[in-house]
Amino acid sequence: MNERDVFEYALLRVVPRVERGEQINAGVIVYCRARSFVTALTHLDEARLLALDPEADVVGVRALLGAVERHCRGGDSAGQAAADDAGRRYRWLIAPRSTVVQPGPVHTGLTADPAAEAERLLALLVR
Repeated sequence: MNERDVFEYALLRVVPRVERGEQINAGVIVYCRARSFVTALTHLDEARLLALDPEADVVGVRALLGAVERHCRGGDSAGQAAADDAGRRYRWLIAPRSTVVQPGPVHTGLTADPAAEAERLLALLVR
């Protein structure tokens, strides 16, 4: 039997007009402390976004989602967060904010493969 570890995840939501509160899921952030693992996978459904707000800044939203992915990867692409451990990068990303791209509530589970779990969650909750 594969050893399973606790993991946490939060959806990334796009809220094109914060005052209206309408949102679409556009990604998932997965963190597994036991494996020092953090990743963000994103998928933006432009048609759904534009249905909520025909004036939505699709290019800007894509840039924000890409920044979240780079932040999770660490290294030179993460800027100042490059030296932070996986947990610190994850906690920074799930902190509530009132912007167009927002983290949802944190959920937990058990997994033997956090990377596969991220793919599964993206397919199930975003695509």
